[in-house]
Amino acid sequence: MDPLTQGGLGASLAQSVSTKASAKIAAIVGFLAGMAADLDFLIHSETDSLLFLEYHRQFTHSLVFIPIGALIVAILMHLVVTRRKGIRFSLVYRFSLLGYATHAFIDACTSYGTQLFWPFSDVRIAWNQVSIIDPLLTIPLLLLVLLATLKRRPLYARLGFAWVIAYLLIGLYQHQRAVSVTKVVAESRGHQVERYEVKPSFANLLLWKSIYEYNGYYYIDAIHVSTKTRIYPGLKIAKLNIERDIPWLDLSSQQAKDIERFRWFSSDFLSLNRENPLQVVDMRYSMMPDEARALWGIELNPQASRDTHVGYEMYSDARKFDAGRFIKMLTGQ
Repeated sequence: MDPLTQGGLGASLAQSVSTKASAKIAAIVGFLAGMAADLDFLIHSETDSLLFLEYHRQFTHSLVFIPIGALIVAILMHLVVTRRKGIRFSLVYRFSLLGYATHAFIDACTSYGTQLFWPFSDVRIAWNQVSIIDPLLTIPLLLLVLLATLKRRPLYARLGFAWVIAYLLIGLYQHQRAVSVTKVVAESRGHQVERYEVKPSFANLLLWKSIYEYNGYYYIDAIHVSTKTRIYPGLKIAKLNIERDIPWLDLSSQQAKDIERFRWFSSDFLSLNRENPLQVVDMRYSMMPDEARALWGIELNPQASRDTHVGYEMYSDARKFDAGRFIKMLTGQ
């Protein structure tokens, strides 16, 4: 999720167990602890552009790391702020623990993938219940946390936390509806779904991107689910086949290894960019839910040395957002 939602959720849970006297410090500690796990973005390499993909949402987001991450935040907060105010370290750690614990949970509710069970498993958990940015989730949460802080009434924070849980349950219900539609659509085409992912489009729970695999192809559709269901058929895209699509690639080279690393990150939803055969893209993400213009991918170089890494690219042209068409799809028109 975005940092404001992370911080707000951490603050709401910390404040939920605070007293009136400690509501303010609970908000501060919980807010910072709720965001702290994303400091893993500092891990990067100038020569290996995929390193940050491996470490983002990895050990700092693991369930076993929660007490450790919370301890680090609590120690820093106590040294800088709370010790001078005479606040017990045990209280600071409690607020930090609750705030930090919310981070991996809310991240796993999105579609990006979170390694909750590291180091025992590198599986990326993604429940696809909510968009990474959703103002309808975030704004009420932040307003209630602010009220709890200003009025020193933890009840508002509890309401904020309850709102997030309720919204995620709605997201879970909507996701299951969209999954059911995906299977019906595939069946109507005579396809037997081999794998699928269904995720909410930007900032809502009504319009979903559906992608499923069948017989070496990905089929992309947008699905509107509210009182009525509407399907916006998308595209058919060939799944990446290295022997067919990149015949020049040395399978023992670093570039070939990097493709496999990117395959793991992308849950094997890889294809060649139709406009550039040297770009391998993640088909799960696009600005418009019925399109195949990927938001990111890796770029190969036929002239690169055997030990050279691929380049990681964000595609600005793929971010072209047709707001008018999106709104029509969002409203089921």
